[in-house]
Amino acid sequence: MSDIESPGGRLLLLRHGATDWSRDKKHTGRTDIPLNAAGEQQARDLAAAVGGLHPALVLCSPKTRAVRTAELAGLHDPVIDDDLVEWDYGAYEGRTTAEIRQDHPQWTLWTGDPPGGETASQVSARADRVVDRIAAAITEGDVLVVGHGHFHRVIAVRWIGLAAIEGQHFFLDTATICVLGFEHDHRAVLHWNLPAAAIGTVL
Repeated sequence: MSDIESPGGRLLLLRHGATDWSRDKKHTGRTDIPLNAAGEQQARDLAAAVGGLHPALVLCSPKTRAVRTAELAGLHDPVIDDDLVEWDYGAYEGRTTAEIRQDHPQWTLWTGDPPGGETASQVSARADRVVDRIAAAITEGDVLVVGHGHFHRVIAVRWIGLAAIEGQHFFLDTATICVLGFEHDHRAVLHWNLPAAAIGTVL
């Protein structure tokens, strides 16, 4: 990751609104699940907080749940980046952690690569490409990224120079914003897991 000598903006990570699978805590990677009614309302609620922003760059996952969230939040014409898709859960797609642990007690995504899916190192490499793209744009202003829970957590820890596994310590709800940036020229997490009602107090 490249160091930034004169940072000019913030990194805003916006997780998509709720889907039926996120509501039921199912691993949702490459499956293109749409927002449910609650998720659409969550995205609309975000519009008051982020719709008036003028970021230097808006990046978005190609998945419907992310694109629709961006649209309802008032983020028009985002740049679609295939690197922003969620972790590929392989054979564990559509299953909950509780179901997986019936066969593999104590399993977590962070410590056990899903069979047929992506390894943590592969996901970390994708996140590093995204972070490099952000670093190239953030000197011009804020960068806003619309995407997914696990992958946003990996972006966050890679932004501050930690290994992907450390994402396990950063819980993230649907339709929330996390604000990353700089503190005394060091990359930092400034605000985490903010719901729509709280976003206006920090943006």
